[in-house]
Amino acid sequence: MNPSLLVPFYEHPADRPAEWAAVVAAAPGLYGVVLNPASGAGHAADPAFTAVAARLRAAGTRVLGYADTDYGRRPHAEVVADLVRHRDWYGADGAFLDQVPTAPEALPHYRRLTVAARASGARTLVFNHGTHPAPGYEALADLLVTFEGPWDAYRALDLPVADHYCHLVYGAPPEVLPRTPVHCVVPGAGAHPWGTLPYAVG
Repeated sequence: MNPSLLVPFYEHPADRPAEWAAVVAAAPGLYGVVLNPASGAGHAADPAFTAVAARLRAAGTRVLGYADTDYGRRPHAEVVADLVRHRDWYGADGAFLDQVPTAPEALPHYRRLTVAARASGARTLVFNHGTHPAPGYEALADLLVTFEGPWDAYRALDLPVADHYCHLVYGAPPEVLPRTPVHCVVPGAGAHPWGTLPYAVG
């Protein structure tokens, strides 16, 4: 398997048991798996996600708890509460912060979130900007998603590449290989592309 593969698979284990079994089987060779029970941790622990998270951890991969930051508009306390629930309910040892802005004006807010995430046990911190951010963010997270979008847009861009950048590409043919060391390519498209597995897993 590919140790550079980050898997955001946003489906319930009870609905897609075979697909989750494939993710768990691939887990020893993955960079990590983003766990997203309810656009975040949800309001109560989900036993199906508790079980799959335990299997992922036992396989030795990172479990990254998903938290939406709404481009800096979501209150600090709500984001931190999500991260703590991911830790307590699912044993997450990392965090995937989604909808992170690119502008330097938001850096103080994300510095505070970084401190809180690390304090809550996030050994790996991923920021999903979806595009290239201001330089100050690089000091905060272990991995920056500097592209998220369709293959048609990706192939037309000349993007900066670094070891700590990640590209998430959807609607792509199987032969596509992103230019960043950590990446994910899925066939899905439309409003919910991350309901499909990456080619290297599925």
